[in-house]
Amino acid sequence: MRAILPPAMLGILGGGQLGRMFVTAAKRMGYRVTVLDPDANAPAADFADVHLCAPFDDAAALQTLAASCAAVTTEFENVNADAMRALAKTTRVSPSGDCVAIAQDRIAEKSWVRKAGLPTAPYLAIDSVDDIQVDLAPYLPGILKTARLGYDGKGQVRVKTADEARAAYANLGGQACVLEKMLELKLEVSAIVTRVSTAQVAVFPVAENIHQDGILDESIVPARIAPELAARAQQYAVQLAEALDYIGVLAVEFFVLADDSLVVNEIAPRPHNSGHYTIDACATDQYQQQVRAMCGLLPGKTELLSPVVMVNLLGDVWAEDGGEPNWSVLMEAPNAHLHLYGKKQARVGRKMGHYCVLAAGVDDALEQARALKDTL
Repeated sequence: MRAILPPAMLGILGGGQLGRMFVTAAKRMGYRVTVLDPDANAPAADFADVHLCAPFDDAAALQTLAASCAAVTTEFENVNADAMRALAKTTRVSPSGDCVAIAQDRIAEKSWVRKAGLPTAPYLAIDSVDDIQVDLAPYLPGILKTARLGYDGKGQVRVKTADEARAAYANLGGQACVLEKMLELKLEVSAIVTRVSTAQVAVFPVAENIHQDGILDESIVPARIAPELAARAQQYAVQLAEALDYIGVLAVEFFVLADDSLVVNEIAPRPHNSGHYTIDACATDQYQQQVRAMCGLLPGKTELLSPVVMVNLLGDVWAEDGGEPNWSVLMEAPNAHLHLYGKKQARVGRKMGHYCVLAAGVDDALEQARALKDTL
């Protein structure tokens, strides 16, 4: 693969916070960036060289992107996969539209995970009302999830009985779903792999993730698990990237069960919320890796430079009148790093920023990170 070098123009579909962090990484590395996003106030547009303010499937905007960019990537999985396939006819695209399409559909995703030889929770794919008329006992109690457009806990209903499952399916409008058995979890972790080719692969340290209401709240790195379990999670992530012939940054979320077995929960074909810590605590961050992968460059080193805890900042922290949180406590902590996403309006549940606390050990980092949040 030919290397794409600065000051080439790179393109990204999506201008949210992940796009914003991609743009800043690319700019630091000497590249120029075009962002395609229909939001006039897209956070990534603050730093981009060009903002194409148009829908993701706009033919003229896609043509401009293809003609002006040496390579194109995405910041979220719900972009139009066909648009990515079309772009790939005239410019380099990573990850591929095919990989994005798999990540968009829980049924396809779980099928591919199993095809790669990796475990998932017991699940039932439901494409029609007939599919849910079978014996549901192996999947109960469970979570009924829409096959598409679900993230941060959206499109999910917990069900205990077959009647509840069928009623929930009807309430979801009969769209394609997955009924997934609920497992007794010890904790949740994630591994983020960068793959340029079979010989060019790098994996970040495994993060331990704590969620609130289906949204990531804290990432603790290194994860408080046995080294051999962390190594297995990294190996699984590489195995899945190889099975998909994936090029780019791929996040793989896992459930850790009581016996320390790992089950793949879901994947994201892009940098991930649980990888924000890499900006402050790793030799190379996940956004630099995204740039390197799309440009055909060897992935950077991924070693952890310091134990770290990342805390998400949702709109809940802002005052009802829009008043800012008490940033002084963060700004005065010499080992804390605040990252705000430039969003104009804070809303409950909306990701507005994050901060990282670096310390000699994860317990110290976690204690301080939580104390800081309590004072915001």
